[in-house]
Amino acid sequence: MKQLIAANWKMNGMPGWEAKVSDLAARSADAGCELLICPPHPLVAMLCQAASGTTIQIGGQDCCEFPAGAHTGETDPDLLSALGASYVILGHSERRTAGETDQRVQDKAVRAQFSALRPIICVGESLGQRESGEAVPIVTRQLENSLPNAGDYDIAYEPIWAIGTGRTATAQDIAAMHAAIRKAVGDGPRILYGGSVKPANAREILHLPDVGGALVGGASLEMDSFAQIAAASH
Repeated sequence: MKQLIAANWKMNGMPGWEAKVSDLAARSADAGCELLICPPHPLVAMLCQAASGTTIQIGGQDCCEFPAGAHTGETDPDLLSALGASYVILGHSERRTAGETDQRVQDKAVRAQFSALRPIICVGESLGQRESGEAVPIVTRQLENSLPNAGDYDIAYEPIWAIGTGRTATAQDIAAMHAAIRKAVGDGPRILYGGSVKPANAREILHLPDVGGALVGGASLEMDSFAQIAAASH
């Protein structure tokens, strides 16, 4: 399976940003990997339209675990799928920090699969958990309680302590955790790395054992840097 290089635009973007899709397509024709952009939900429809005829895929940043109905402020995965999205990010550290539980992540993943979306399920430990030697048990427990029992999905490992803190996960840190995740989940899903991936460190990270791609935050907002990360995958 090709590596997946996924852009998480978080709460960034405006009408007109669909031009970034054609920019990325022009820069990454020979990337040799899967390319995914996950914009804020109001931009999903226009980006899906802009991506039509390209190899770039569009995804959501979250979805609801319930069918359509009285769930104000939530996003129906059936709607994301109908608009043309193919992936959805679930359990991102920013949402877990705000109180999202493993059980809710799992429920969302099951619902996403039912809606023909492929979940990217995020796991990761805090600085305190790493320093106390609990990193692997914490991540393993998140996997046990967050993953669906069947179907296709990918995993993104986010060391929370290395995102926007100035601290950097070493290649050894990344390889060790990805090996632990692979041991826990078997050979099926890709395991993306999601800790401040940039053009300067992408090649080293993407060629580590058990790294199946990257979940890219800030560096995905400019297509030049995102395309450089994609090119580093081969």
